[in-house]
Amino acid sequence: MATGKKSKPTYFNAILGVALVLFLLGVLGWLVINGRALSRAFKEDLEVNVDFHDNISDENVKKVQSILDKQSFVRSTKIITKEEAVRMENQVEGGNMVDFLGYNPLFTSISLKLHEEYVNKDSLAKFRKFIMQSNVVRDVTWPNVVVDQMTSNFRKIGIILGSISVLLLIVVIFLIDNTVRLAMFSNRFIIKTMQMVGATRSFITRPFDLRAFLNGLISGVLAVIGLWVVMSFAKAQLPVLGLLNDPVLVTVLMTGMIVVGIFISMISTHRSVIKYLKMHVDDLY
Repeated sequence: MATGKKSKPTYFNAILGVALVLFLLGVLGWLVINGRALSRAFKEDLEVNVDFHDNISDENVKKVQSILDKQSFVRSTKIITKEEAVRMENQVEGGNMVDFLGYNPLFTSISLKLHEEYVNKDSLAKFRKFIMQSNVVRDVTWPNVVVDQMTSNFRKIGIILGSISVLLLIVVIFLIDNTVRLAMFSNRFIIKTMQMVGATRSFITRPFDLRAFLNGLISGVLAVIGLWVVMSFAKAQLPVLGLLNDPVLVTVLMTGMIVVGIFISMISTHRSVIKYLKMHVDDLY
């Protein structure tokens, strides 16, 4: 009975320790998911402008829009007339361009947004070449500097977060393994005693494996609850995070946290039991 009482707080400490480590892994995973969603949101919000010659008719503009709408790389299109363009410019500049110049220097255009994978220097260049084949198109423009910096910065962020994730996963495996093995240390005499009275290896390992499964499950659930609390608090402070979150990826992340907790706990526990079964009694002290 004394040994049983002693092992309970050890299990509690092991469960809590594993849960904290899984929680840290989950927070980093959530940051990676948000970073990916943020990258997609920025790229898909970038506007590409197709400017037309002055003499183009409304019918031809709509024909070009219809062609663009059918392209797989286009998310959305919007026609901006010369009048709308100068009105938007006046709002930005705070003056009246037509009164100042005596004429409207802007062009009718189509503002379009592309799917994320096409918002890069090479794809945009190919898109411009494709559109410029039309003799009614005057030019195709987009913020080049923004695209270049966006691609470079998001690539660097992805590499950094990916490296940290791999490193943390290795640390998580190491910490969970040591936490579980430390918890099993207090049960070494129980394991050896069962072996000495004739219990088979499978009979001895089964209850510990089941306990490890339960401990891993509890740790994973606690970590998921902690992550959910952090996510809810973050969304309350920054509502935009709710729009960026991908429910499928978040579900996969939380499920993965539980699976990792169960898997490593069971592997570490089983290894520890086998280790103590192979040890001589004198080596247990």
